[in-house]
Amino acid sequence: MTLKNKYIMLLLALLLLVSGMPIAQAQVQRPQQAQDSIRALTLRDFHRLILQHHPVASQAALLTEQARQELRMARGTLDPVISSKVYRKEYNGKEYYNLWSNTLRVPTWFGPELIAGYDQTQGQYLNPEASTPERGLSYAGISVPLGQGLFIDERRAIIRQADLMQGIAEADRVKLINKLLLQATKDYWDWLLFFREVQLYQESLELAEFRLRGVRIRVQEGDLAAIDTVEALTAVQDRQVMLQQAQLAYNNTRLMVATHLWGPDQVPLELQESTVPALTGSELTSLPQDSVQQLLVIAKANHPDLRKLSLKGQQLEVEQRFAANKLLPKLNAEYNVLQSDFYLNSDVLERQHMGANYKLGVSFSMPLFLREERGKLQLTKAKQQANSLQLVQAVREVENNVLAAFNEWQALEEQIRLQERMVENAETLRNGETIRFQNGESSLFLVNAREVKLMEAQLKLYALRAKYAKAKTTLYWSAGEISVD
Repeated sequence: MTLKNKYIMLLLALLLLVSGMPIAQAQVQRPQQAQDSIRALTLRDFHRLILQHHPVASQAALLTEQARQELRMARGTLDPVISSKVYRKEYNGKEYYNLWSNTLRVPTWFGPELIAGYDQTQGQYLNPEASTPERGLSYAGISVPLGQGLFIDERRAIIRQADLMQGIAEADRVKLINKLLLQATKDYWDWLLFFREVQLYQESLELAEFRLRGVRIRVQEGDLAAIDTVEALTAVQDRQVMLQQAQLAYNNTRLMVATHLWGPDQVPLELQESTVPALTGSELTSLPQDSVQQLLVIAKANHPDLRKLSLKGQQLEVEQRFAANKLLPKLNAEYNVLQSDFYLNSDVLERQHMGANYKLGVSFSMPLFLREERGKLQLTKAKQQANSLQLVQAVREVENNVLAAFNEWQALEEQIRLQERMVENAETLRNGETIRFQNGESSLFLVNAREVKLMEAQLKLYALRAKYAKAKTTLYWSAGEISVD
């Protein structure tokens, strides 16, 4: 073998060894200028960009705001209400009456209602019961429910349910964010997978092109048969096709990743060609068995689906109490102390004055069959039972999903370790076949075959690492929340 051929074979062997190195190590050998032009987008930064301006993230934040305004509306039922009425009647030149009535009602959170008012009436044909002193009649008192509304009423039920809706909205927000981050994370790992594939095919193509040039030189010198040129050219063309397919998949995954990137005012962002995924995050990280039990405890307490069903059960409990209260009769008592002057004098609160100047009333009503009330109560109880059954089923599903995700995590961890050994073995076989080819004991076909097996093993390892990274995210998603550092 000539010195030139030995030099070519030495370079070929070095290129083969470099092609078997991990992608991260191969990148270190690039020129510093090329390294500076490439920006790695880490998963953490990717998540933060999503949570800042993504429309779905903004929509999730609005759920909390909507619930807050619902609670504000519900609390509006306790707002004081002031009302005023003026009536005047004249007929055939006669003034029948002039009525002016003013009332202030202040509901309280525990049931009773404070009342204050001022009435002034006059007229020739005025109802005697509505007559007032010349300067009017003011009053202040209280209305107390003794039957329905004593322990719970519609106002308190609405406010309590709206307060619980805050937690339901938060659960919906977390669920929406989790779903968004889960899909975005899967797209990110697919992006990294095809990025590694493109790099692997580029390196293998460079190797095949270098080998083709070396084979042609050796054929010209008569060291190899001409058919070896066809073998080397076929390898180049095959890897060109595989590279094109990988580039197509890589570009499509870049588009999927870009769909999750938004700027202020819902302006869509695009990934620059120089932006690549970070090569970290898919490393093996063992999870202790007790961590799974902790995740199960956290999932039972904070999983958005379970949290939502639990809060819905509390809402139904409030509704059930209100429905049971409707079975009681309506029994209301009202007492008002009267004062002729518009402004109360100090003697208005004296027992003698309150015993001689007051207006007292008691009202009572009750349906005879209570069919609507009893039907409402039984309907609420049926809803409570259905919600309890749904909660039991949801707890079981969450537990099984967490355990299944953990099992997949462990299985993929073992598969990756086994695949790493297979890559090492395939690399050893490829290097050994290369040495045999240098010594004239093998053929170019066998070298290509060993190299294809090594590529297949590396591609499978990349796919397993991407699947492993997805499994880690799926585990925390199954437990109820994807944390963003």
